[in-house]
Amino acid sequence: VECSSAAEALAAAGAGADIVLLDNLAPQELHAAAAQVKATHPGVTVEASGGIVLGTLPQFLGPHIDVVSMGCLTHSAPALDFALRV
Repeated sequence: VECSSAAEALAAAGAGADIVLLDNLAPQELHAAAAQVKATHPGVTVEASGGIVLGTLPQFLGPHIDVVSMGCLTHSAPALDFALRV
């Protein structure tokens, strides 16, 4: 479930979400929200996402973050034009 606050993440985890994606949070907010989720729902996977680039990646890593998504890896990838004839 994509969440934009600690309250949303806790509600999603409480409702049975297996994975909570904390989107577009500043690093301090992210780590505080992730710690709250893990404290009350330790089995929930916490993912950080939104505006993370290679240069800022270390700020988003922490003991309560299980997964980091970085759209910058695909946003700048060039398209490939190909065809398949059968």
